[in-house]
Amino acid sequence: MVLQLVAGIVLVLACCLADAVISAHANAYVIDVIVNCGVYIILAVGLNLVNGFTGQFSIGAAGFFGIGAYASAALTVFGQTSFLARFFHDGSPVSPLAGVIVMLAALLVGSVSAGLAGLVIGLPSLKLRGDYLAIVTLGFNQIIVVILNNINSMGGPAGFNSITVHDQAVLIPGLTSLTWVFVLVAVSILMCIRIRRSTHGLALLAIREDEIAAEAMGVPTTKYKVVAFVMSAVLAGVAGVLFAHSQCYISPNQFNFLISINIVIMVVLGGTGSVSGAAVGAILVVLLPELLRFVDQYRLVIFPALLILMMLVRPKGIFGHEELDRNWLRGQGNGIKKLIGRIRRSKQPAS
Repeated sequence: MVLQLVAGIVLVLACCLADAVISAHANAYVIDVIVNCGVYIILAVGLNLVNGFTGQFSIGAAGFFGIGAYASAALTVFGQTSFLARFFHDGSPVSPLAGVIVMLAALLVGSVSAGLAGLVIGLPSLKLRGDYLAIVTLGFNQIIVVILNNINSMGGPAGFNSITVHDQAVLIPGLTSLTWVFVLVAVSILMCIRIRRSTHGLALLAIREDEIAAEAMGVPTTKYKVVAFVMSAVLAGVAGVLFAHSQCYISPNQFNFLISINIVIMVVLGGTGSVSGAAVGAILVVLLPELLRFVDQYRLVIFPALLILMMLVRPKGIFGHEELDRNWLRGQGNGIKKLIGRIRRSKQPAS
């Protein structure tokens, strides 16, 4: 317990140091891209709990993403005029400690709201499998977008970034920092890896391999699927909180089913069932469109073409079901050695 506490303190200090270094040397655009990478890493590793670990097919992650974003934004905006007023002055936290307290409250509200929505949707729908579950989660995503479009107190289809109180605008506070992003990304990845290596994770993997056999062996499959679904929704809610308080503007279109498809692509690209693969897939899907900006008119063609090529070369994703660890690196090294050996033998003259 003491070692884990020390490791946690070291992690936070390292994230604070990285935040200071990057903020001092990077412009706003670079920082925004890093934050987006962190947000989508959390979304991808969360969805991987459902699509990768349990072998289900959910395409509604953006719905929980939106719930977390809107719930936390409502707390921090409307709260500035009432119970959170003591923590703000001119739209900003009065002190670093006040900012931490408000952000923790936003994370709690956003994650719990998304988790409860995941429980409500998961209990009835996870008795379904395959395409039927995909249709249910897609429908849920669309329902959330319609609801957000009709919340007039939060901007409706025009989006939400402030309310007007006594002729003064109360804005969504910019609470998200690189420290928060780094810490929450690290916690999300470590939590998912610990889950995979636990007995509960083995039960989830058993459901993925053969649900009927797992149930015959006494694994409560519905219970485990619901728990994984709720945990995935909670992580999506956390990502929504970070997103809302970094952009300081949210709209329903930012959480439509196309975003859910992008998150699925991240998981599949990295390798379904691989936590590190989901993280790498998220980074690639966020970074590639930015790196291709120099061919602006062609990037919407080049990016999908690269994804298709990747799927042809690595149909199981970059890591498959494996993790980025010593064993994986050793296996890749052995594969490269065998390839070099074959090339050398092919160049030798026949005797």
